[in-house]
Amino acid sequence: MTAPMDVTGSQTEATPESVLDGAGGAKAIQGRSLGQIAWMRLKRDKVALAGGLIVVVLILVAVFAPLIVGAFGQDPTQFNSDLIDSSTMAPKGGTGISAQHLFGLEPVNGRDIFSRVVYGARISLLIAFLATLLSVIIGTLLGVTAGYFGGLVDSIISKAMDVFLAFPLLVFAIALAGIVPDTAFGLAGDTLRVALLVFIIGFFNWPYVGRIIRGQTLSLREREFVDAARSLGARGPYIIFREMLPNLVAPILIYATLLIPTNVLFEAALSFLGVGVRPPTPTWGGMLSDAVRFYTMPHFMFFPGMAIFITVLAFNLFGDGLRDALDPKAR
Repeated sequence: MTAPMDVTGSQTEATPESVLDGAGGAKAIQGRSLGQIAWMRLKRDKVALAGGLIVVVLILVAVFAPLIVGAFGQDPTQFNSDLIDSSTMAPKGGTGISAQHLFGLEPVNGRDIFSRVVYGARISLLIAFLATLLSVIIGTLLGVTAGYFGGLVDSIISKAMDVFLAFPLLVFAIALAGIVPDTAFGLAGDTLRVALLVFIIGFFNWPYVGRIIRGQTLSLREREFVDAARSLGARGPYIIFREMLPNLVAPILIYATLLIPTNVLFEAALSFLGVGVRPPTPTWGGMLSDAVRFYTMPHFMFFPGMAIFITVLAFNLFGDGLRDALDPKAR
């Protein structure tokens, strides 16, 4: 390395000390973890960030539903018969929308729609999250076991996946939810209905996660770090939980965010068919079921329908952005 020419036009060699001083003054290059790289990609996707922000808002609404209803609404089970026209059974003024009732009133009984939509978020999101968690746990454990061990184990688990995927889930859910009594397994009321729906939706949806994790495991088990762990004497459980599962976090997280909106729709469908959480506990699907009889009052159907639409859209947008951030080669 040479120093710049001096005023006399001569050129002198730079001393080793000056080279080291210059190198020491430069800013060191810092490495980035996979999480930091994924976050940088996700930040560039404004649509996914908007979906994630809406998801956070929905979760906060569900968690703080009593506070929100206390400030902007009223008890979701409270009747307001004095605000209902006795001749048409419709809210006075057509919808009943006012400063006290932001989304209007239900026909016949006059319950506040805003309060019921807010409280409905608690049931819908709780069932969707718990059912997704159950599906992910079962599907991940069976999928990684089938993919790693192969042979007879893989054959048995794969055939079980095929059986569950061919099962008429909606018909079974209607039948099972309809025959379970009001008290069973030490549970009763809404707690029993929520637990039943979580079991039905979560347990019978695990093959969708299992097939994806099995395919990822089949490729991971041939990688060098797995061979190195085997050569050092590591057993199957250690390799599965300490070597493979950390490398499966990305597909698990991606599929979970895409499975939640599906479970929201499934819970709404069961509530719409009358086999979900029973009245007077508000659910979005149950509100839609009640609104069918009053098709001349579109506000009754509009707000719970929009709640379902926004929730599903937000989770799908965020899930797509997360998939692109964690697996850019899939774009």
